[in-house]
Amino acid sequence: MTSLSALTLPDHTQLPDSDGTFVKNLQEHPQSILITDSIKPVLEKRHPDGQYCIGQDSGIYWRLTDPPEKGAESPDWFYVPNVPPTLDGKTRRSYVLWKEYVAPLIVIEFVSGDGSEERDNTPPSQGEGGNVGKFWVYEQAIRVPYYGIYEVAKAQVKVYHLVDNTYELMQPNERGHYPIVPMGVELGIWQGFYLNAELPWLRWWDAQGNLLLTGEERAVNERQKRERIVEKLRSLSVEQLNALGINPEMLD
Repeated sequence: MTSLSALTLPDHTQLPDSDGTFVKNLQEHPQSILITDSIKPVLEKRHPDGQYCIGQDSGIYWRLTDPPEKGAESPDWFYVPNVPPTLDGKTRRSYVLWKEYVAPLIVIEFVSGDGSEERDNTPPSQGEGGNVGKFWVYEQAIRVPYYGIYEVAKAQVKVYHLVDNTYELMQPNERGHYPIVPMGVELGIWQGFYLNAELPWLRWWDAQGNLLLTGEERAVNERQKRERIVEKLRSLSVEQLNALGINPEMLD
């Protein structure tokens, strides 16, 4: 009789966490930081128990292959709700679908080439050498509800929504954003300065169209707000400040 251990599927500690390739362009890393940093307050509010996972250029294993790397896709960014951020006190080396069963809610790819790889819909039955199209994997195998393709060179993002097991290209709203309803946010392009670069960046907005800020941006806003209050108080007379219970010397 075959032992139970022989039937146990590998977990994230037993699978490769890299395919040996490197980042294709220098914007990918700061872009991932930007969308992670700005969405964290939203996710922390939606998950007060901390049960969620964000992957950045990390593997999602969806099938067993030889070598194992051929059974994984590595989105530039993805979010999985309602799963623990660590496993047995260890940082995830990858996300293993057959151990978790919960698909990411959204995956985002940053296009470095012409976008053909990100839109490849080749099924396993037609792929050469075991290769399968990235689009097909997200749509038919992993079944990710939202798939975003961000094309830096074109300063645009396209988002697909899984409807009746088929990806449908979403239409942007009046703000030019794509609502990701389960997250209560919108995804779109923001032209601005981030990490020493003026570029069209992929960013989040809330459902009312307010840009979700990074921690540094929030800190700058708070500092500017305090400075405006101090300047306003400095325009008051000593008598007015005393009436407000403010010591004028504290404004120096």
